[in-house]
Amino acid sequence: MSIASHRLFSRNDLIGFAVLAAIIFIVLPLALDTFRLNLFGKYLTYAFVALGLVLCWGAGGILSLGQGVFFGLGGYCMAMFLKLEASSPENTAIQSTPGIPDFMDWNQLSALPWWWEPFHSLTFSIVAVVVVPVFFAFIIGVAMFRRRVGGVYFAIITQAIAAIMTILIIGQQGYTGGVNGITDLRTLKGWDIRTDSAKEILYFVNGILLFACLLAAQYIRKSKLGRILIAMRDQEDRVRFSGYDVADFKIFVFCVGAAFAAIGGAMFTLQVGFMSPSFVGIVPSIEMVIYCAVGGRLSILGAVYGALLVNWAKTTFSESFPELWLFGLGALFIAVVMAFPNGLAGVYAEHVAPRIARLLRRGGVDLPATPDKTPAE
Repeated sequence: MSIASHRLFSRNDLIGFAVLAAIIFIVLPLALDTFRLNLFGKYLTYAFVALGLVLCWGAGGILSLGQGVFFGLGGYCMAMFLKLEASSPENTAIQSTPGIPDFMDWNQLSALPWWWEPFHSLTFSIVAVVVVPVFFAFIIGVAMFRRRVGGVYFAIITQAIAAIMTILIIGQQGYTGGVNGITDLRTLKGWDIRTDSAKEILYFVNGILLFACLLAAQYIRKSKLGRILIAMRDQEDRVRFSGYDVADFKIFVFCVGAAFAAIGGAMFTLQVGFMSPSFVGIVPSIEMVIYCAVGGRLSILGAVYGALLVNWAKTTFSESFPELWLFGLGALFIAVVMAFPNGLAGVYAEHVAPRIARLLRRGGVDLPATPDKTPAE
């Protein structure tokens, strides 16, 4: 293995990535039927958002309560392409205006809006999935970070943006589908995404994209940029006085977090078959922060486990105790913040890993007593 590889991955990093890969690509597909596998595929789309929050919040100290906006924008960009494909003149012959999405016809639009036209192209749509949310994040970042708005003020502003975006999407029903969102998505370039085989393929595509984002996040954390982000989180003024433009670093990592969330949103749309404003607002954005907090805001792998665990618990308990789940979610967040500030990753590093290392050493296996630690862990 090269020196660069040693710098990018410690032995414990490689073990952690290998275990997660085994769970996602081997254990879950073998243990679950297609319906449950697709359900876990949906959970993995939220892991993209949690991963971005590890970089923004855990490494950079930027708590965003509006990541649902970027998740939703990515999802809507993909949904627009899928909806146009499902709205061919043949499929919409019974409408007053064939060839446009059904919700536009219901709202008495007689032509496709000009800004919908480019989404006839899959290439444009894939590029827009990333570019549109990143551009929006760049505007927010420049407006906020250049004026040194941070901390709780930035969190509140992003929360307000999420609320505004939800109201805007619902209010423009003729262009966005309103409160119902964009539904009845059927095919991707003629490939039926509703079949069991398609759902299984999309699950694996989702897993591959997640690992690509994990590798990108690992590279950022291990690079000089990652060290600057951590220093900026702990001593922002000192970094600024050292000659670094703190605003530029914050804008960059905020845009990276938006890109990760947008990819997750696009994959959510493909796997679930719709996108609605219910995934854009304040409540889903706060839930996304909880995924990151439970998994460990300093651990990129912990973020994935946090998203899987919280959503599995949400599905399981909300089926049995639907009226109590939100209280349980709030209690879970409070418990994590109070008792386990570094989440599941912190519990593993402090309590589980040392015991495993001692057991392995007793068995003659030479492993470090504690996980390799970086400044972000």
